[in-house]
Order: sequence, then structure tokens, then C-alpha cells
Amino acid sequence: MSAEPGSTRDAVGTRAGAVRRRWRSQVACERGSFTAELAAGLPALMLLLVAGLTAVSAVGTRVACVDAAREAALAAARGESGAVAGTRYAPDGAEVAVTVTGDRVTATVRAPVRTFGTRLPRLVVSAEAVAAVEPGAPGPVP
Repeated sequence: MSAEPGSTRDAVGTRAGAVRRRWRSQVACERGSFTAELAAGLPALMLLLVAGLTAVSAVGTRVACVDAAREAALAAARGESGAVAGTRYAPDGAEVAVTVTGDRVTATVRAPVRTFGTRLPRLVVSAEAVAAVEPGAPGPVP
């Protein structure tokens, strides 16, 4: 029993072969598309990761600056050295400034943020705290 041209068996076999060839050509056409999409999206993902880590570092540095400014203002209001107290609590590389104006002590702490990436601009966060001079204290010390 050979299949004659135009018979049902020949038509089914030809259609199935055409479907297989079409499917193979679609698969071959899409080959490597995941790699191309990954290569295009990976830099954006890395940039987002670096920005997120830098933001977390900035928030942590800001919290440390707030603590240092508060301690510096309170220490200066009690008559101790505010700059020494602020430096003790400040993050690395921070600048502590204490000023006395009448019966108020103002402490300002500025610190650089460690950025993840060498080409990113340097960020600086600051915090300020104000305290009233305590009565009976020997006098505020900046």
C-alpha cells in the first residue's frame, strides 16, 4: 500500500511536516532572545541596586548625625564640651559645630555618605539640634 499523490494519508503527512517546519523556524527565530533581554536589562537592575544601597546608607548616616547633634547640644547645655560629645557619636568623617547664642546651644553635624559606586556624586547629610542652657550649669561650652 503505497500512498498515492493526493490521497488522505499523503495530505496529513505533508500538513504535519509543514507544521513541524513552521514550529522549528519560530523556535530558531526566538533563540537567544532571553540573553539579549538580560543583557539589556541587567545594567538597569544594577543601577537600581546601587541607588537603593546608597539610599539605605544615607538614611543610616542621617540617623547617626541626628544622635550626634542631640548629644552635642545637650552636653554643651550642661557645661561640657559639645564638640567632644558630638564627635564621640558622629559617623566617620563628620564635622561637628556647636554655637552658643544667649540661652540656646545649637549643634550641627555634617557627614559624607558612603556611596556604592565610584562615579556617583558625593552626598552629604546634616542634622541640627537645639537645647536650652540648663540653669545652674557653669556655662555652655562649645
